Amino acid sequence: MDDVSTKPYLIRAIYEWCVDQGFTPHVAVQVDTQTKVPMEFVKDGQIVLNVSYTATRHLKIGNDFINFSARFNGSSRELQVPIHAVIGVFAKENGQGMFFQASDEVPAATIAQPTEASASDESPPPAKPPRGGHLKVVK
Repeated sequence: MDDVSTKPYLIRAIYEWCVDQGFTPHVAVQVDTQTKVPMEFVKDGQIVLNVSYTATRHLKIGNDFINFSARFNGSSRELQVPIHAVIGVFAKENGQGMFFQASDEVPAATIAQPTEASASDESPPPAKPPRGGHLKVVK
């Protein structure tokens, strides 16, 4: 029997804690070939995303992927973030949350899935904890 990762459960727990405390939950992502995010906002192979109720639509934090719609420069985009690519989930207001070790390895279960976005072929530098979100909700 395969071991089930605790990571998606921890992400959901920190997300719920942020919401319960009135904080704005954000996720830091190490972008790879399985990650579907607006590539024009990726910096140094990473992106920080606001995943609050007001910034997302149809948010689903599953065991393998985080899926949702969000607006970027007035245009709605579908995002898909593999759980293995999440390097942190935290509150924007105080930076409290949980950070994970960046993984160079893509789990075998996700390799066969097609993607539209791809990262550069260079290996990114080691992940640094984000200082806070740089994306804002535009209404």
